[in-house]
Amino acid sequence: MEDKAIVELYWQRSERAISETAKKYGGYCYTIAYNVLASREDAEESVNDTYLAAWNRLPPNRPSVLGVFLGRIARNISISRWRSRSAAKRGGGEILLALEELTECASEGQDPEAAYLRRETTALLNAFLDSLAKDERNVFLRRYWSLDPIARIAQDMGFSQSKVKSMLHRSRGKLRAMLEKEAYV
Repeated sequence: MEDKAIVELYWQRSERAISETAKKYGGYCYTIAYNVLASREDAEESVNDTYLAAWNRLPPNRPSVLGVFLGRIARNISISRWRSRSAAKRGGGEILLALEELTECASEGQDPEAAYLRRETTALLNAFLDSLAKDERNVFLRRYWSLDPIARIAQDMGFSQSKVKSMLHRSRGKLRAMLEKEAYV
């Protein structure tokens, strides 16, 4: 079923919207959740919470790309669940590694202009992603959006792990240079 038809089911408040969403995007949302949580049960809960959040947000929202909308919800829910789960027991994991790698590129400033800076940063990141070659962009997004492990990215894309690490290192360098040029770092 097409995204527009699924969104229309949400707007009609049809329960079929959830089943169609699960058919088309269930695996995608599960992968995102599992990459963050590394637990089948927690990932399944996050996916179910994603469906509930989508139900509550559609309407009033009418996303043009339903997959991105759902992926963002699944990612945010999973990260929140991961934070609360690991608050007591500070353990390792793929999410810490990925977020640590990006901290060298951007600083976290909490000032009154945060909303404006967030929009500007989003535009800058989109321009950065557009500037990357297709393979570089896919590797970057799989690592830092989907939080895929380097080994899985390498295997899926037919690269060695060292090539993936090199691509990520070069991409972070390009991102850092762009952020410095725009005075974001």
